[in-house]
Amino acid sequence: MLSGYLHPKFAPVAQELRRALGYGKGGVEAGGGAVAIYHRGELVADIWGGKRNLEGDDWEGDTVALSFSTTKGVVATVAHRLVDQGLLDVHSAVADYWPEFGTADKSEIKVRHLLDHSAGMHSLRGVVDDAFELLDGQATTEALAGASPAWKPGSRHGYHGITFGFLVGEVIKRVTGLTVNEAVQREVVEPLGLDSMSIGWPEERAAERADLIIRRSPTERFEPGLGMLGRISVLRPTLEAFVVPLFTELIASDSIYTAELPALNGCFTARSLAGMYSVLADGGLGPNGEYLSAETLKNATTIQELKVRPDAVVGFPMRWRLGYHMAATNRGILPGGFGHFGFGGSGAWADPLHELSVAFTCNRVAGTPFADMRMLRIGAEAVRCAGRN
Repeated sequence: MLSGYLHPKFAPVAQELRRALGYGKGGVEAGGGAVAIYHRGELVADIWGGKRNLEGDDWEGDTVALSFSTTKGVVATVAHRLVDQGLLDVHSAVADYWPEFGTADKSEIKVRHLLDHSAGMHSLRGVVDDAFELLDGQATTEALAGASPAWKPGSRHGYHGITFGFLVGEVIKRVTGLTVNEAVQREVVEPLGLDSMSIGWPEERAAERADLIIRRSPTERFEPGLGMLGRISVLRPTLEAFVVPLFTELIASDSIYTAELPALNGCFTARSLAGMYSVLADGGLGPNGEYLSAETLKNATTIQELKVRPDAVVGFPMRWRLGYHMAATNRGILPGGFGHFGFGGSGAWADPLHELSVAFTCNRVAGTPFADMRMLRIGAEAVRCAGRN
């Protein structure tokens, strides 16, 4: 059974969460998860169920889940807070904040190119020899500072699946003097009064997090069809962005929680993600007044592509904003919606048209780098319920 709170008008969402968790047929290997929804600033769904590990422990209201690329939307929100404070200008060169970055044909890369994935710095190959080297954030950022872009900045968009966190994260560090997680706490968690939201997760609080449940072997789940992709030159950037030796082993190990990987190891409750996006859906108005200015929010959520084209890395249009992509359900793209989905199934987005935010966290790994049908169905039901109210 599910636990938590659910407004009667959003009751159909519970059925979608039950479906997502495989109730009645999945057992502990179906894992667990949570959904949170805000509508017109009110928390209308905060529900959870299933198991947080293979030992059969129940998912609880404060259970956090590793949410992979859903992390990027949180990190982007930090950057926009710094813009509002006059500490960061997205139109300035990255090298203005990170001088070492301005080598190897990168002097023209601007902060906005990092945020909208048009910097041409998507590749992990040549940056690290194996995935465990990513745990050394300083060495990784130094390697990126010495690397060259794959294309002229701003000329095309290609998902910086792993490198985004190190690139944007280093700018945040240079501007604030804080670690990325410290910046998340200062700029997102504290002003919005959110609960658990962290880049990485402390070992002493391991009991609060869900364990990943991978129903196939790591190679089958994290590297589907690599042999085929390797023979298709147009998708070579996909391999460059995601595939280095031992990547699947890193994801499957506890080491994934020990370092700051600001593109992929955010740990959240669904409630915290929906709370952040609720403020963005409500024009930037937070519990203590203006959280983001109207101008900054507009710039942050405006599609950056003059002509919507397939992303060079993932192969389909992402409608990139500054750190966010389109919001979609299994019924289509939400006009004006924005957010970020993550590998494994998680995701969160804001829909200003319906004054709605939706978040889903889970621990059974499934789907593509951009969520799966679980999140798409949950989002569709949330939009349907919001449209009736």
